[in-house]
Amino acid sequence: MLDDMRVLRDAVRRYREAATAAGLDWPDHGESPTGQPPAVVHRIFGVDHIAEQLTWLQSQRWPDRQVLPNVGWRMPWPEDADALDYLGMSIGTPFPWRQQLPLFHFDYLLYTFVLAGEHEGEIWRYEISPDMGETVRAATSLAALFDQWTRGIAAGVVRYDEDGKWLLVEGLAGAPDLDPLAFPESPVEETLLRARQRECGVDLAVVEDPFAQNEELLDAIDAAKASLGG
Repeated sequence: MLDDMRVLRDAVRRYREAATAAGLDWPDHGESPTGQPPAVVHRIFGVDHIAEQLTWLQSQRWPDRQVLPNVGWRMPWPEDADALDYLGMSIGTPFPWRQQLPLFHFDYLLYTFVLAGEHEGEIWRYEISPDMGETVRAATSLAALFDQWTRGIAAGVVRYDEDGKWLLVEGLAGAPDLDPLAFPESPVEETLLRARQRECGVDLAVVEDPFAQNEELLDAIDAAKASLGG
């Protein structure tokens, strides 16, 4: 879903405050004016609009370092059709695979923002792994995601690492009040994963044959890139 902008701003602010209180070097540069996505973004992802919530987040001035849990970072606006390659693990989605923008990168996990349809504003996650089959919603919205991370810091599940100067996720299994799928941790507990997939309308019959579906998706990505001249 798409957050009320005040709710989203407050959620991101609370996360930054919690992260800095934990030790992360993240100066407050104030809120930046909302810019506009490059025109090519509409073409790449086949959508006629980009939500204000995503545009606002991409406009904010963040340090050129990892400020998300588990050494994650916010990805910039895509510049060309090669951005579609990131979506090669997004098999069995209950929305058109192309209508999601790669947003957060966590080394072996990718989080995307759904750009259109009834799932618009949701955050989905994909493991960058040969096993595949872990297509699942991480959060119902951006604000919900940042709220979980903030609560994770308060619960001691997300802690500041003095050596690396970043935030790490540890002990998530001991925090039953948090949503494990919101945190960039892998592997995911199988029962929880499958239950969330069913809840979100992921086609389990497709996901249970991930390799065949992945081949089809990679062909679709190549076709989309060719149509865009990429």
